[in-house]
Amino acid sequence: MSADIADCVKRTLNRYFRDLDGGRPHAIYDMVLAAVEKPMLEVVMKQADGNQTVAADMLGINRNTLRKKLTEHDLLRGLP
Repeated sequence: MSADIADCVKRTLNRYFRDLDGGRPHAIYDMVLAAVEKPMLEVVMKQADGNQTVAADMLGINRNTLRKKLTEHDLLRGLP
């Protein structure tokens, strides 16, 4: 499964560079993390039925770290 995600990221980054058409890339690391992190958190929170402890365990991170990430991505609305 992770290979499928990695392939998707590679294809998307290759398209990004192609679409730059000679332009200079900037802050790619932050761009990719932001693009991947929010949807990942949304899906995991849905799978965990909004339970942050369960979601943190699924992600392999501390619950406080999860809460910080949810706040950064404005995903705490409607969550307990």
